[in-house]
Amino acid sequence: MAPPKLQRTILFAKDLKRMVEFYHEALGLPVLSDPKDTSWVELDLGGARLSLEAIPPRIARTITVTTPPRAREETPFKLVFEVDDVVQTRRQLSQRGATMFEPRPSNSGPMGTCDGLDPEGNVFQLVAAAKG
Repeated sequence: MAPPKLQRTILFAKDLKRMVEFYHEALGLPVLSDPKDTSWVELDLGGARLSLEAIPPRIARTITVTTPPRAREETPFKLVFEVDDVVQTRRQLSQRGATMFEPRPSNSGPMGTCDGLDPEGNVFQLVAAAKG
């Protein structure tokens, strides 16, 4: 029996429109689902999907998102995106309002990784694509 493959990750969003703008426009992830759907959007991760699901309004009203957002450190996951150029992608995301931290070295080079916060404070990471 083959091992399971990750099909999708679901991220719950207080402001679905704002989160779609971030992941689609700022990171360039293609939208796969009906863009008119106000409760569910699927984005292509190149082998898996990132699904954004609107938090029900009665629950969303109890959630505060600050500007800039505070890190949701209690969330037990981190999305990691492989990019060609960590520094350039970091700059692009910063220009689009993302909270970005300083790049740090990794096995893939001196500017190998960089953490950031999406509009709702979910921590994500950029990692340099392996060369060669």
